[in-house]
Amino acid sequence: MGQSHRSQKVADRIKVVVAQLLESKVKDPRLGFVTITDARVTGDLQNASVFYTVLGDEDQRAATAAALESAKGMIRSAVGHELQTRITPSLEFHLDSLPESALEMDSLLDKVRAQDAQVAVLRAQATYAAGEDAYKQPKIIADKPKFEAEEL
Repeated sequence: MGQSHRSQKVADRIKVVVAQLLESKVKDPRLGFVTITDARVTGDLQNASVFYTVLGDEDQRAATAAALESAKGMIRSAVGHELQTRITPSLEFHLDSLPESALEMDSLLDKVRAQDAQVAVLRAQATYAAGEDAYKQPKIIADKPKFEAEEL
């Protein structure tokens, strides 16, 4: 079942608020170059999943995950203050695997393009197995006369 209009609006607002907080208020040196890609909220608005990407290697991703986990309370407090809803959703941060999936898809597309180029080269060099015209042609015998009608 899809998200309701209200939960989608809350998720969009959480996404904006978390991105602004990470840019301005969170001063953890472990926090790398983070981009908030998506936020999803359950139907009862009690749990929110925030998806993020980090520019860098595995060490920077792990450090950023630790920084987000340690700043989770402050971020949740600011989100609750900004949303002004009865219940402040609990936050879970998830590393978004979209960039890795996109890179894998690009590499697969490159392989397909290379195979298409090989097929095009083979197609240009191909010849017919039975010659240009593979159909049997009727034999024409020139020295025998065609049958003539008998006289009655």
